[in-house]
Amino acid sequence: MKQLGLKWQQFRKKYNIYLVLIVLFLICSVINPNFLSITNLSNISRQLAVTTILAFGATILIIGGMLDLSAGSVLALSGVLSVSCYKSTESLLLSFLVGVAVGIFCNLINAVMVASFHTPPFIATLAMLTMARGAALLYTKGQNILQLGNYVVFGQGSIFGIPTPIIFLVLILIITWYTLRHTRFGRSMYAIGGNEETAIASGISVKKMKYIAYAINGAFVGLSGVLFMSRVNAGLPNGAVNYEFQALTAAIIGGTSFSGGIGTASGTLAGAFIVGFLDNIMNLAGVDSYVQQIVRGAIIALAVIYDIGIKNHWKPLSKVSKAAS
Repeated sequence: MKQLGLKWQQFRKKYNIYLVLIVLFLICSVINPNFLSITNLSNISRQLAVTTILAFGATILIIGGMLDLSAGSVLALSGVLSVSCYKSTESLLLSFLVGVAVGIFCNLINAVMVASFHTPPFIATLAMLTMARGAALLYTKGQNILQLGNYVVFGQGSIFGIPTPIIFLVLILIITWYTLRHTRFGRSMYAIGGNEETAIASGISVKKMKYIAYAINGAFVGLSGVLFMSRVNAGLPNGAVNYEFQALTAAIIGGTSFSGGIGTASGTLAGAFIVGFLDNIMNLAGVDSYVQQIVRGAIIALAVIYDIGIKNHWKPLSKVSKAAS
């Protein structure tokens, strides 16, 4: 019985987030029958694609003990420059590459501040948040870019009936999963986030790995910019406000620890869908948008409290109880 209980605890710890997702899915389907419609589930997936791709980048960074608060602003800058490129050249490939390149460039600046000048990631990316948003507004003179033509294929098209945003989402999921599980870089991220000094002592080039992490995050942000602008059919310099917090929420709920060294791609995907299901059922139920913001904030707070409690309070208590027995 004791071994069975231990196995159940291990199972629950490993798969708890997926059990929560299943239970939430069932609850939502009971609350509103429209939740289960193919159209609604497809819309949820389309809407989640952008923030979930951002969340995968956030997951990699947080595992390595870093952070990106500039994702929404860099997304906007990447997106409007990508749209502008398409309007000038009508080249889908070139406009796509411009969006991704801008995301990488901005995040390499983040990497310089964090890895080379040892600026706290919170401060460095907060500065980039302001600069990137200002650059997007300056470039467009605060005006939206309209009439995108075939550019909408990135966010509104489909391949064999599968929406393109979902295809991109699955590809980035696979890339993130493989990178974290089966590459030296992934193992280094876990080591750096777990204990940076130990990682340095073991021969890991921490500075190089941080540059790579921000570059990967930048590519994901740039891609998200292309998908976002394509989906809304406009270049919006004021778009994607607070998307970085939605991405962080998905990562934290999915089990990525703010302390670093812990997190998975599949967990982040589950966390993103938990947030998406909650938002969708609240919309279907007619919950006030301001109340929805309160709920999202409460979810972030509870997830962080749970994460901190697991590491700093409940584990020591369990050790004390074992010693006492």
